[in-house]
Amino acid sequence: MTEQTLHQLRGFLGLCGRAGQVTMGQDACVDAVRAENAALVLMDESSAPTTRKRFSDSCASHRVPLYSVPKGFIAQALGKDGRMTVTVKRGRMAQKLLELLREEIPLSGITAREHEPDPHSHNLSADNAGVQAEQ
Repeated sequence: MTEQTLHQLRGFLGLCGRAGQVTMGQDACVDAVRAENAALVLMDESSAPTTRKRFSDSCASHRVPLYSVPKGFIAQALGKDGRMTVTVKRGRMAQKLLELLREEIPLSGITAREHEPDPHSHNLSADNAGVQAEQ
């Protein structure tokens, strides 16, 4: 990951945290993936091999992209010491994070380019609703 991408990702992940759009902790993150509430998962590169396998398997089976980030990145971005995994809830904030990660290759799940539009987002445009304006 480039330094610029990491900087943007760190800032936006912090914003997601303040907006209440993240889930932290291994068990809570796995539960969010299984419940299909997670749009993406970020995991510290220094995570234990068993943790990496647990998330890799869960994300692959539920088609959620899993990305590795540098050691201490999540804790620094969220201002919480010791945090090594985080999920971002489905919605527009997650879509923005996926746009930032579009050039990165996930550890498992699907790539950001393959990620379908979020059916739970509240985009009320007439085009998306199948309504055509009369002229």
